[in-house]
Amino acid sequence: MSWDWQFYCNDTATGEAVAGCFGPGGKEQTYLQWMLHAWGWTLSVSLLALLLALVVGSLIGIIRTAPNKWLARFGEAWTELFRNIPLLVQVFLWYHVIPSLFPVLREALSSTVLIVFALGFFTSARIGEQVKAGINTLPRGQRYAGLAVGMTLPQTYRFVLLPMAFRIVIPPLTSESMNIVKNSAVAFAVSIPELLQFALQASEETSHFEEIFIPVTLLYFVSAFAINRVAKFVEAQVRIPGTSGAK
Repeated sequence: MSWDWQFYCNDTATGEAVAGCFGPGGKEQTYLQWMLHAWGWTLSVSLLALLLALVVGSLIGIIRTAPNKWLARFGEAWTELFRNIPLLVQVFLWYHVIPSLFPVLREALSSTVLIVFALGFFTSARIGEQVKAGINTLPRGQRYAGLAVGMTLPQTYRFVLLPMAFRIVIPPLTSESMNIVKNSAVAFAVSIPELLQFALQASEETSHFEEIFIPVTLLYFVSAFAINRVAKFVEAQVRIPGTSGAK
């Protein structure tokens, strides 16, 4: 088996070798620059979708434990809707159907933002379920204690319940954060220039399938593993003293 890694230094337009593997700047010139550019898109889409999922998912988890039954039902409906529709179907809905129903979105939002919504809302349903489980794990007396000292219900959630619940759910949140990087690969289906689209298009142009998919696989691994390490560090820093593993 003979692998040729030098093609990464070739110009994507002419196929000629570029000294140092980097072109003069601007738009990507070599296959190496194209791959790094695609990695940047993957990380950007993943991080934006993760932020959206954390915010929306936390809100969904909170209202699903709220005493207001209508809010709780809305949270349940949100969770079931986004959790039970395949992610790729949701991507196509956000990219093709919703802008057709609401043309203003086609003008106001880029395709990347629509994919962030699709990926973020899909993940928010899973995070909401985890936040709900974390809150319900706490003794009921914690909520009553907050209310008894004069806090409002929102203040009780903010200062009493959520700080403890998030400590509990950091491990499953870590898994969801890693999954969102892997799930971002579905963006290739609507021509977002992320890693998988680079791999498919570049391998078709060059026929260097092994040399392309091995580095792309490693970049996905490095991205997910970095999130795992950051989450482990955060978990160690916020762990309640006296619990298992605390220093």
